[in-house]
Amino acid sequence: MKRYLSLAVSAIALAACSNPAPESSAPESDTAETQTDAQSTERTAGYNEDRNAYFGDLHIHTRSSFDAYIFNVRRTADDAYRFARGDTITHPSGFDMTIAGGPLDFYTVTDHAEYLGILPAMNTPGTELSELPRAQDMFSTDPGRITAAFQGVGASVRSGEVIAEMHDTDVMDSVWMQNVAAADRHYVPGEFTTFAAYEYTSVAANEEQGSFAGGNLHRNVFFKGDAPDRAFSTLDSTNPEDLWDWMDAKRAEGYESIAIPHNPNVSDGLMFRLQTYNGDPLDAAYAEQRMRNEPLVEVTQVKGTSETHPALSPNDEWADFEIYDRLLASYEVSKTEGSYVREAYRNGLKLQEEQGFDPFRFGLVAASDSHVVGGAYAENDYWSKVGIVDGTPMARGSVPFFGTKSWDEQPDNQIVQNAREWFSRWGASGLTGVWAEENTRESIFDAFRRKETFATTGPRMKVRFFAGFEYSDDMLSDSNLTRLAYDGGVPMGGDLVGNGTAPTFLAWAQRDPNMGALQRVQIIKVTSEGEAVYDVACHDGTPDPDTHRCTDNGAAVDMETCTPTGDGAGELKALWQDPEFDPERRATYYVRVLENPSCRWSTWEAMRANVPPRPDVPQTIQERAYTSPIWYIPSE
Repeated sequence: MKRYLSLAVSAIALAACSNPAPESSAPESDTAETQTDAQSTERTAGYNEDRNAYFGDLHIHTRSSFDAYIFNVRRTADDAYRFARGDTITHPSGFDMTIAGGPLDFYTVTDHAEYLGILPAMNTPGTELSELPRAQDMFSTDPGRITAAFQGVGASVRSGEVIAEMHDTDVMDSVWMQNVAAADRHYVPGEFTTFAAYEYTSVAANEEQGSFAGGNLHRNVFFKGDAPDRAFSTLDSTNPEDLWDWMDAKRAEGYESIAIPHNPNVSDGLMFRLQTYNGDPLDAAYAEQRMRNEPLVEVTQVKGTSETHPALSPNDEWADFEIYDRLLASYEVSKTEGSYVREAYRNGLKLQEEQGFDPFRFGLVAASDSHVVGGAYAENDYWSKVGIVDGTPMARGSVPFFGTKSWDEQPDNQIVQNAREWFSRWGASGLTGVWAEENTRESIFDAFRRKETFATTGPRMKVRFFAGFEYSDDMLSDSNLTRLAYDGGVPMGGDLVGNGTAPTFLAWAQRDPNMGALQRVQIIKVTSEGEAVYDVACHDGTPDPDTHRCTDNGAAVDMETCTPTGDGAGELKALWQDPEFDPERRATYYVRVLENPSCRWSTWEAMRANVPPRPDVPQTIQERAYTSPIWYIPSE
């Protein structure tokens, strides 16, 4: 595998050896708008006791991340926040990026803490870091020297073994505080929320040595308000449990934070394995600490979806969705067991029943993981995530290689291999939705804590999920439905303690007016012994009571124009009771909403180039949303 990564790095690093200065205007001045008290507790104009839906991206990289910089990214945190508010930003490949669907409500820069800002400093003449032999190699014109230098950085991040001459803590701490200051500059309570945050980049090594390849154990760490003056990274420890210890210690000092794991799908079975990092049995203390520090998990992003896998959910017709299974920087396939959220829910319930604790009670969020400061959330306006290495349709594998006319004629070179194994399998995803009283750090962070969150693959559909024992059929037409649902039950992310009778679930979805119509709303039930998928609301009414499935609405796509056809709904809502409910058994329930089919990004790009769509990826997809679960707990 090393040969493949090396060639990719060589191709990109040659372009990265110039233009060290950031392509950014100066930071905004200290205006009243941008210098707002980060800890303000006054209610904003949009305050709503029944909570509003806010959408944002919690996973964005800039030039300060070591991997983004080597892929020619020169944009800053200030640029990232401007993009989120609607400004047009230039991609490293030279084209314009403007956010699809209009400005977001919240946005977070999460640069890698490891060697934060070091590569830009190494490429800036006059700095001490620029005089290092490794800097001369990294930004030379010799592909072999560039590759060796960058591979060394990747290997250091993976192993936690510090490269002493690059480990300039003054630079790293200074760039961290610059990112914190940028978040504070762009925070406008009531309008736009930012958080001080970073990525902790733990990688579980496979047998390959000397590269970044391995299983993903990354976490993004977010601070509610003030942030400490340095970030804990894998250069401190590669063990995520040590990160939790650090977060607990900082919390005691007044720095409240949470961590969000991402891409369990490529963790090689380690993100949700039934052992600690060091291989010890799990226990109640582990579960308590993990849930205190990691109440959420990123279920979908560019590098695939982590809800479930067809091998784990063979009876789920919609499980085979945007499956990406290659380990980081590798063509090797990640282990399936231990890598998906639905299986983790099942294993957590089993641990709870057998040993009295559950370390996998995660709420769900989504993000893009863009390394070019701006996420590509729309299938018809996609630019992938890395930089110039995936900045064209040909490099992404949606258009045949230069000089060929069919997909059967593709050469066996590095660009084609990377497109086939990596980039063509990536997706235009995703966004986090939260239900919060107002658009402020305090309110949105509190929503994270109580897990009143949902994940979408890009569309800004709004999804509610409640459960209670006193809900009645006339609620659905009541103008105070939301207040009745809160007063009579619990929302997504909550625990519903049993009373011996079957609860009623309220599932409610509204389409993104700029995206596709809704086809169905489903409730996924998970127990320690298995799972079931129930359609609960359909485009044309109620599902079949025997099959628990909606009738076919005939929705399809005109593949000549990518125009959707068939019926769909703008809003779907239903009250539902589990037909197999057992009051004595714990269960986890969450909602999945499906849009009608639409063209995948790769099909859009092929259509524009007047070539056939790539045959080894789906031509259409069904955009979707996932809510955080409600956990049913039997009465004692």
